[in-house]
Amino acid sequence: MAKRHPALIPLSHDHHHGLALALRCRKHALGQLNPGDPAAMEACAAEASRFFSENLQPHFEAEETVLFPLMATLEESRELVARLEGEHRKFREMLARSGDAAGRRKFLFDFGDLLEQHIRSEERQLFAAFEMYIQAGDAERAGLEIKRVLGREQTSGSDAKRDTP
Repeated sequence: MAKRHPALIPLSHDHHHGLALALRCRKHALGQLNPGDPAAMEACAAEASRFFSENLQPHFEAEETVLFPLMATLEESRELVARLEGEHRKFREMLARSGDAAGRRKFLFDFGDLLEQHIRSEERQLFAAFEMYIQAGDAERAGLEIKRVLGREQTSGSDAKRDTP
């Protein structure tokens, strides 16, 4: 796999953690982790909710305020950007209804499934288009703005990073 453009590395880093969570969510939903343990499913749902508020919300904000507007200037990416924005809305709707114990198994599976598909689309399609079509200066500015939105600006020669589960 080719090395990711530096502007996109913070988002790709988040994706790595998101894929791991997506797998755990689906395995809990399918009974492959702690089968028959409702407390374990509840804990996984709480982890998904926490991940959403601590990681996905700022991640989505960086994409929606920096990356998506830039990519929507390219005719080749407009439809993909619109679909990804729709998936962001779907995540927000899912999390608003995630507290229902009766629907927890379905929530975990659907959340994990959508999270993996969403990340794969961004990595394979959106980021590939960014690397192919966005000019160096625009990419560098986008990278700085993404880091700012995520709270990972350069400070004193080192990256200020937030903890990620």
